[in-house]
Amino acid sequence: MNILSIHKNTIDHIWQLLEDVPDPEVPVLSVLDLGVVRDVKLFDDTVEIVITPTYTGCPAMDMIAMNIKLALIEHGYKSVKITAVLSPAWTTDWMTAAGKKKLKEYGIAPPHLISSGNDIIECPQCGSSNTKLISQFGSTACKALYQCNDCKEPFDYFKCH
Repeated sequence: MNILSIHKNTIDHIWQLLEDVPDPEVPVLSVLDLGVVRDVKLFDDTVEIVITPTYTGCPAMDMIAMNIKLALIEHGYKSVKITAVLSPAWTTDWMTAAGKKKLKEYGIAPPHLISSGNDIIECPQCGSSNTKLISQFGSTACKALYQCNDCKEPFDYFKCH
């Protein structure tokens, strides 16, 4: 096996490991589902993971960086560097389709583009479109709080960015 094959296999292995690193705020999502991992680089014995926060100042990013480092160290990568980049800014378009499906199954309405204040957010519990906005901020700043008028359940909506 040549050096390029080893390099590619190592990077592929790292991407596989990242599939199991959860988002601390929504643990059903991996950091890959969330779309915050931008790149994986390998320089000699150092692995660099490039991440973008969901929004500037996101408190979960320190925990995400630590969890990525721990996962890689646990699998034998001794030198791990996490680099945060702010530009281009993260967008919910970077979330995977599987991640959006996991959000809905977890009880959080997945993001979709809202063009006006009257757009419908579907209840992830019962599927009703008879919902109302309670607060622009839900359990975290990146979510809004809604309530279903049919099943009466409150739920978070993952806001588009």
